[in-house]
Formats: sequence, structure tokens, C-alpha cells
Amino acid sequence: MNLPNYITLSRIFSVPVLIWILSSSRFTSVHGEKELLASALFIAASITDGIDGYLARRRGQITTMGMLLDPLADKLLIAAAFVTLVQFNPQIVPAWMAVIVIGREFMVSGLRSIAASEGFTIEASDLGKFKMVVQIVSVVAAILAMRWEYWDLRLFILPIHVIARTAIGFMVALSLVSAVDYFVAFWSKIDRSVVKRRRRSFVLSRRRKRDVAAT
Repeated sequence: MNLPNYITLSRIFSVPVLIWILSSSRFTSVHGEKELLASALFIAASITDGIDGYLARRRGQITTMGMLLDPLADKLLIAAAFVTLVQFNPQIVPAWMAVIVIGREFMVSGLRSIAASEGFTIEASDLGKFKMVVQIVSVVAAILAMRWEYWDLRLFILPIHVIARTAIGFMVALSLVSAVDYFVAFWSKIDRSVVKRRRRSFVLSRRRKRDVAAT
């Protein structure tokens, strides 16, 4: 175990804490304390996704455990957030949207597992990284929308409900687009891998034929 792995584990441990905060009656919601605390925890947990990877590369501490735990932590955090929001704020996050988002996460994990078994990796695209930012904004907005319709900031009014609905809808569309992007990247790499294997087997078979002819 090293520091990046401990940070990744902290993200996993934040999942039941997030669910507990949103579902527990121990936290009052008179002034939105519950929603603010849950939002702060989700933002902090999401930030660790970049910190653990940066430290692992900087320190040369990329391990098999870290490569396993990091995507697992991401999927658990997003899945927990959306399942909880479906229960407590279904008007903003209907079940079908949660199914698309969570299904996309596990589909990408499956593609990466297949790619790893074939000996290559699928790097996170810029579209996937942008999706993560939109994910954070949409989840936080949906959590805050459980308590507020808008924030009156004196200088202007911040429509929390409108932001949440817009961000969630945009994130669902972005999830579908990025899923297609990952699938195209996977298909092109695995297609090249198959072509290389065929060429290698063809070259080896020709060499064996020449060796047999020489003897």
C-alpha cells in the first residue's frame, strides 16, 4: 500500500458516508446543512480521483492494486450518487437516466478489461475527462436541488432546479457520446491487434515452411 492507494481507498470509503448523509435523519435540512455537507463530500471525493493518479505517476507508484481500485472507486461513487438521487429526487434524476449513466460506466470498464486481456490500454479521452467535470456539476446541482429551487444572491438569482435539470440532461447525452467514443477507440485497437496477430502467424508459418524445405 502507498499514499495514492490510500487516497483511492478514501474515495471508496466516502461512498457509504455519502449515502448515510443523504438518507439519515441525523442531519437537519432546515438550512440545507445535509445537502451542503453531501455536496462538499462528493466534490472532495471527486477531486481525489485526479490527486491519486497524479501522485502515482509523480512518485512512480503505479501498482496493480491502484489500477484495479481507481476505476472501481469512480464507478462506485457515481453509482451511489445516482441511485441515491433516484430515491430522494426522482423529479430531477429519473431512474432511466441513472441506468444510462451507470450502464455507461460499467460498459467502459468492461471494454478496458477486454483491452487489458488483449495487451493494450484505452486511455481516457478528453471527452471522458470533460464528462467527469459535467458529472460533478450535475450531481452537486441535483443534491442542492433537493433543498432549494433557486439561490437569491442579491446580485442575481441562481436557478438551482434549472441548472440541475440542464446539467443532468447534458450529462446523459455526453455519457452516450463518450461511450460511443470509447467503443470506437476499443474497436480500432482490437482490430489492429487482430491484424498484427494474423501477420505474425503468417510470417511464422512461412518461416517454418522455408525451414522444412531447407532440411
